[in-house]
Amino acid sequence: MATLIETLGHKTQNRLLVLTADQLGMCHAANLGVYQSLSTGLATGASLMVPAPWSRQAARHYQGEPIGVQLTLNAELDSYRWRPITFAPSLLDGDGGFPRTVNDLWDHADLDETRSECRAQLERAILWGFDICHLSTHLGALQNRPEFFDVLLDLAIEYRLPIRLESGDAEKRAGFPFRELAAESGVLTVDHYRLRPLADLQTLETQAIDLLPGVTEIVFEPAIDTPELRAICENWDRRVEHHDLLSNQSKLYNHLRQGKITLTNWREIREAQRSLT
Repeated sequence: MATLIETLGHKTQNRLLVLTADQLGMCHAANLGVYQSLSTGLATGASLMVPAPWSRQAARHYQGEPIGVQLTLNAELDSYRWRPITFAPSLLDGDGGFPRTVNDLWDHADLDETRSECRAQLERAILWGFDICHLSTHLGALQNRPEFFDVLLDLAIEYRLPIRLESGDAEKRAGFPFRELAAESGVLTVDHYRLRPLADLQTLETQAIDLLPGVTEIVFEPAIDTPELRAICENWDRRVEHHDLLSNQSKLYNHLRQGKITLTNWREIREAQRSLT
C-alpha cells in the first residue's frame, strides 16, 4: 500500500509540511490572525470552531481557503464561554457552556447527543459555504476515548474527510489504536503530529526544521494583539507570537526555504483520500 506522501505524488524521502492556523472563530482577534496567516503568511490551512462566538463572522470572510472543522465539545477559558448549537443538556457544565475539561465531558456526555452535536457543527459549516477539508477535535476530546472516537471516525467516513490524529506514543496513552482504525477505514491522517497547544516559538521552529520524511502537521493558534484578546486569554501573548512566526518576514520562512521543505494542505490530503475510494 502506498504511503501518504506517495499518494500525494512525492518520493518517500521527501518532507511535506502542513501549517495549520487553528481556532478560527474563537474571537475577532483570532479571525484576523488566522486569515492574515492564510493570505499573507505561511499558513496552508485552518480549522473552524463552529460553536465559538465569532465563527459566523469567520464564515463571512471565507474565500475558499483550505479549512477544516475542529469539532468542539469543550470551552476551556475561565471567563469566555461557548455552548452546544443543539439541544444537548449532557454537554453542558454548571456554568452554562461546554465543560472546561475533557475528563468532565467524558464523565457525563451522552453519546447520542455528542453525535448529533458534532454532525450539526459539520453541517452548519457546510451551510455557511465552507468546503470542509478535514476534521479535528478540540482538546483531543473525540480522539482519546474509543466510544467518542467512533463518533469522529463515522463522520469522517460519511463525509469522506481525513482526520488530524496524534502520532508518536499517543495511541499507547489513549489505550487503543485510533490511527490503525482510521487507516483500516480508508481515512487518511498525517504521518507526524504531536499535540501541544500554544507551543513556544522555539519548539515550533525546531519542529519545522527537524522534520522526518513524510507528511508533518504543525499547528499554530495565531491572533492579533487587541484589548479583546488580552481580556479573554491569559496566554494572549503566545497567540500573537504564533501570528508573527507565520509571517513571511519571520525566521521560519527562511528555515523552510533553506530546508527544501514542501508545503501542502489538508485539501490535497482530502483529494488523495477520495481518489483511493
